[in-house]
Formats: sequence, C-alpha cells, structure tokens
Amino acid sequence: MKRWLLIIATAASMLSLTGCGYNDFQRLDEKSKAAWGEVLNQYQRRSDLIPNIVATVKGEASFEQDTLTKVIEARAKATSIQATPELINNPEAFNKFQQAQGELSGALSRLMVVAERYPDLKANQAFRDLRVTLEGTENRITVARNEYIGTVQAYNILARSFPTNITAKVFGYAVKPTFTVQNEAQISQPPAVDFSQPAAPATAK
Repeated sequence: MKRWLLIIATAASMLSLTGCGYNDFQRLDEKSKAAWGEVLNQYQRRSDLIPNIVATVKGEASFEQDTLTKVIEARAKATSIQATPELINNPEAFNKFQQAQGELSGALSRLMVVAERYPDLKANQAFRDLRVTLEGTENRITVARNEYIGTVQAYNILARSFPTNITAKVFGYAVKPTFTVQNEAQISQPPAVDFSQPAAPATAK
C-alpha cells in the first residue's frame, strides 16, 4: 500500500512540476547555455583572426598607427574578461563583456575603413582573404547572437509570467541578461567591413 502511495505521490509531483513550467525552465536554461556557448565560440573565432590582420596591416609602413593601436587595445580589453557560461547569470559581468565586444567591433570597422585608403593593402591577397573571413565571422556572430536573444526571451517570459514565476523563485531561475542595442535593427546587421564606395585619400603627413 505504501508503495502505491509513493508511486501516486511521485506521479502527482511530476505532473505538478510539469504544469508549473519546471520542465520548460530546464529545457530553456540548457538551450540558452548552448546558444551562449556558440556566441562565445564566434567571438573567439574573431579574436583569433585579429593577430593575423594586425600583422598584415603592419606591412603597410604608412598605415595609421592610431587606428591599429585601437584595435590591439580593444582586443586586449575584450580578452581580459573571462568568457564563461556563468556570464549569462551575471548581468553586470555580461554588460561589461558586451561593451568590450562592441568596442572591438567598432575598432575593426574603423580599421577596414582606413584600409580602403591604401591601394597596396587592398591589393594584398592575404589581407583580402582575412577581410572575407572577418565578414563571415561577423555574420556568424550575428546569427549566434540572434539565437541567444530568442532563447533568452522565451526563458525570461516564462520567468516573469504567472504562475511560472513562482516556480522560478522556488528553484532559483533568475531572469537572464540579453544583448541590447540603441537601434534594434543593428542586431541583424554585422559591422560593415567591406565598402563599395572608395574612401577619401589619406592626408599627407
């Protein structure tokens, strides 16, 4: 008799957890971790490209050093932040990481703009290949970010809605941070690193 009561109690508990969204929290929590892992992979892929880009650009003796220095400094800042799965549960650390990656995106974009002013650099096959690879990586970052944003949105709606918000409090499922931009359209637009219009020639030094 006790055995049957235990089975019934267990089944009731399982149904209760399912009804209050516990299983959904489990699923979306794991999915958000996987999505975040892919974001980190793509950011690392971009970071790994930068030393080769810097080395190639340095071959252009007259290249503007200030632009190059800003890329190097932005990469150093971005890589100084330990990118771990736990970042998605720490809004403050997440925002610092996001800001650092945004600064690196901006520095790389400016470098590519300046590179348009140097015919020898534009004609350098190694640099051209690196630029194409960077474009592909920026697109991968955008896709990975969008996947993360969508997953976290579903998770956060569950965490804030009644009655699943009660489950969230009981089991410690806090709202997760997500990427923010001033213009939401920027999420689907990777930083521009290729320009069809020639840039103005560099001023003589």
